[in-house]
Amino acid sequence: MHIGKQLKEGLLTQNPVLVQLLGMCSTLAITTTVANGIGMGLSVTIILTLSNIFISLLRRIIPEQVRIAAYIVVIAGFVTIVDLLLQAFFPDIAESLGVFIPLIVVNCIILARAESFASKNKPLAAAVDGLCQGVGYTLVLLVMSAIRELLGSGTLAGTAVFPGEYAAQMMALPVGGFLTLGFLIALMQWARSKAGKGGK
Repeated sequence: MHIGKQLKEGLLTQNPVLVQLLGMCSTLAITTTVANGIGMGLSVTIILTLSNIFISLLRRIIPEQVRIAAYIVVIAGFVTIVDLLLQAFFPDIAESLGVFIPLIVVNCIILARAESFASKNKPLAAAVDGLCQGVGYTLVLLVMSAIRELLGSGTLAGTAVFPGEYAAQMMALPVGGFLTLGFLIALMQWARSKAGKGGK
C-alpha cells in the first residue's frame, strides 16, 4: 500500500471527475453552492470508503457471477444510512441535494472503485483508496461550486462578495455547470500534458 501514490491518483492522475470523467450527473447538478458541494462530496467520500472496506472484506465470498449486484446492495446500504443521517441532522442539505443522494447507489465512481480496486485489495488499502478518490471528487466539487456560486450570484458560501446585479446568472444554470466543468477538464489535461513533457 502506497498512500502517497493513491493520494496522487485521487487528486491528479486518476481524478474521478477530471480524468476518468465519472459521476458527471451529480457533479453538474449540485455544484450551484459551496454548501451543496461540501454535502455531496463528504457523502460520497464516506460511502465510497465504507463500501470499499466492506467489499474488500467480502471479496473472497462474493461469487463472480453476481459481484455487481452484490456491490450495489452493499453501496445501497451505506447510501441509505447516510441519507437518513442527513435528513435527521442536516435537513437543509438533504433537501437541497434531493434525489442525488439516493442516486449515489449507481454512481459510477463508487462502482468503478469497487470493481477495479476494492475487490482486488485488502481492506486497509481499499479504505485508503476510497478516501483518496473521495477527496479528489470533493475538491473538484468545491472548486466548481465556488466558481459557480461566486460568478452566478455574487456570494461565496452564502456570504456576499459583490452585488448580485453584477453576477452572471447563467453560471447558476446548467450551462454554467457545463462551462465550468469543461474549463476544469481542459485545465487538468493541459497540466498533465505539461507534466508529461517535463518528465521526458
